[in-house]
Amino acid sequence: MRKCIALLGGSFDPVHLGHLALADTFVQLLQADELRVIPARPWQKSTLQASDAQRIDMLQLAFAASRVPVVIDTQELERDGPTYTVDTLRALRAELGDDVSLVFLIGADQLQRLDTWRDWHALFELANLGVAARPGFSLADAALPPAVVQELALRRASPEQLRATPCGLVSVAPSLAVDVSATEIRSALCQEDKTNALLPSVVLDYIQQHHLYKN
Repeated sequence: MRKCIALLGGSFDPVHLGHLALADTFVQLLQADELRVIPARPWQKSTLQASDAQRIDMLQLAFAASRVPVVIDTQELERDGPTYTVDTLRALRAELGDDVSLVFLIGADQLQRLDTWRDWHALFELANLGVAARPGFSLADAALPPAVVQELALRRASPEQLRATPCGLVSVAPSLAVDVSATEIRSALCQEDKTNALLPSVVLDYIQQHHLYKN
């Protein structure tokens, strides 16, 4: 059977329950063999409040109980200069070969601006896309750029089809509707809101122990 790897990228500053819900939903839908989590470094590095090492620590804690093996892939942190998803997918293809099914996970908010990504058409030559609903961001054609709508019309497929295909397909999970903002979480933590229910408890403990997001 073809190996299937779900890919989850993000700043993870901090990792929260929305990230875990997105990953777990598609791990189940795809019956994925592995989850690869890829922390990013935004071009404006000063926007990050936790260090690379701290973000990796939090990811390891958050995904320790995952139902499949998890790899924290740090290639974007090690790359010099701006890094783009298409570069990461090319590197993964070179590492993993052409036969494995790669499924890059994004939210509806990212789908609405997919046509602004670097070499976005090339993404479909390298991976499948798993798209999750998000409150306030419509997945209807009218809410998406026409070029993205055109691509989706050619590529929509079931999770089972994504699992059996290396790249080029898109599957939408409309039932996932977790509305979590890392910005709001940081604000709550700055105000010392100890009841924050949007973080895994092990991550909240780590944040408090290391006095993160205090300003």
